[in-house]
Amino acid sequence: MLIIDSKDCENIDKALKKYKKKYEKARILNQLRDRQSYTKKSVRRRGEVLKAVYKQQLASGKLED
Repeated sequence: MLIIDSKDCENIDKALKKYKKKYEKARILNQLRDRQSYTKKSVRRRGEVLKAVYKQQLASGKLED
């Protein structure tokens, strides 16, 4: 649960802005999307490995983006 400490004299727009920043930092939306469907650990790990290989190839210059 996100809690925003706001002062009495603080503008509601500033409080909303603080809330949105905390919301993004907490990655709540990403967690909700991940929990919508179950992915096996092996599938998740395979995706991470493929992503790492792709990043290495970009860094070494083998792939031109």
